[in-house]
Amino acid sequence: NTLIQSERKSPDWFWQRGYIRRTTIYDEVLKQGRKVASLLWPVSARSKITWNVPEIFANRVWDSQEGVSLRNGTVLYQAALNQKFGHLRSGKSQPQLDNFTHESLKYTLEKYQPDLTLVHFTDLDTQRHLYGTESDEARAAVVRHDRRLGEILDTVTYMGMEDDTNIIVLGDHYLKDTAEVIYLNHWFEKKGWITVSQGSIVQWKALCKNCDGSAYIYIRKGFGNLKEEVFQLLKELMSDGDSGIEQIIPGKEAAAMGADPRCSFMIEARDGYYFQDDWRVPMEEVNQMESGPGHEKMQATHGYIPGKPGYQTVFMAKGPDIKENVEIPAMCLIDEGPTMARLLGVDLGNVDGRVLEQMMKG
Repeated sequence: NTLIQSERKSPDWFWQRGYIRRTTIYDEVLKQGRKVASLLWPVSARSKITWNVPEIFANRVWDSQEGVSLRNGTVLYQAALNQKFGHLRSGKSQPQLDNFTHESLKYTLEKYQPDLTLVHFTDLDTQRHLYGTESDEARAAVVRHDRRLGEILDTVTYMGMEDDTNIIVLGDHYLKDTAEVIYLNHWFEKKGWITVSQGSIVQWKALCKNCDGSAYIYIRKGFGNLKEEVFQLLKELMSDGDSGIEQIIPGKEAAAMGADPRCSFMIEARDGYYFQDDWRVPMEEVNQMESGPGHEKMQATHGYIPGKPGYQTVFMAKGPDIKENVEIPAMCLIDEGPTMARLLGVDLGNVDGRVLEQMMKG
C-alpha cells in the first residue's frame, strides 16, 4: 500500500490516480461522456471522477482530514456529504466510517444516479485486523455489511433502477490470523546496511519493505555487490524454523508474478507470521506489541502470496445482464476488471484477466 519512505514512521500510500500506469474502468466510462461516483475507492485521488470522495488520509501533523480530502476529490460534493453525514464519522474508526460511506452512497444513488458507482467498505477488514478472522467483532461486521447491501438493493428498487443496474460485490483479499511479527531490518541494521538516527532509518544500502504477509527486499543502486550477502543472510534465517520465513523469491521471478520489478527479493511469511519495517528487535509476539505508526499490531492480516488454502475472497453479481444461479468454481482477481468492463460496454485493452462469460446473459 505504501511508498518507500524509510525516513517516515507512517509512509504515504499510493493514493493518487497518477500511480496507475494504464487506463481504468472509470476512465473509459468517463471517455464516453457518462458520469462516475466514487466513495473511498483506492488510488482514485486527483482523478477525473465526476463525484469523488477519495481514499486518502491526513499524513502530516499540519494537515486535516477534511483538507486533504477536499484537495484530492470533488470539493462541493464532499462538502455536501460532510454537512449531511459528517456527524456519523469519527476519523477512520469503524464501523463509523462505513456508516458515513453507506449513507453517502444511498444519497448519491438517489440524487445523481451515476452510470458507474464505486464504493469501498472497510469495516470487516478493520475488525479482522484488530481481532482476528473469526472473532465476534468480525462476525458483527459481516452482519452490518449484509444490512448495508440490503439497503443498497432497496434503494435501487425504490429508484426504479433495478432493470438497468448490475450490482457486484467483491473482496480484494482475505486475511490470515497472526501470532508473531518479523523485523528483517533488525538484521540489516546489525550488518550496517541501514543507518538509524532519532528513531528513523535515514540511510540504507539494503532495506526490508513490508507487505504484511510478504516483504520486498531492495538493494540501493550502487550496492549490487551486497546481493549475494543479503541472499545468504535470508537463507540462514529461513533455515531456522522459528524465523517465520517460508520462501525467498528472486526479484525476476517476483516480477513475473506481478510484484515490484525493482525488488531484489520477495520474502513470504509462514502461517501465523507477518513482516513490519521496524528494526529494534528481530521478532515479537503480536500480543506483546506496542501499536503505533509503522508498527501495526494486527491479529490478522493479508499480503500473502495468492493461492494458499483458505485464502480466497468473494465475487458476487446480480442484475439484468447477469445469469441467475451460476456458480463460478474458481477465478482470479485480474478477471474482475475485464468482466466489469464488458458489463459497462467499455474496453480496457490488452489485459491479463479473462471475461467471465459463463455469468453473462446474451
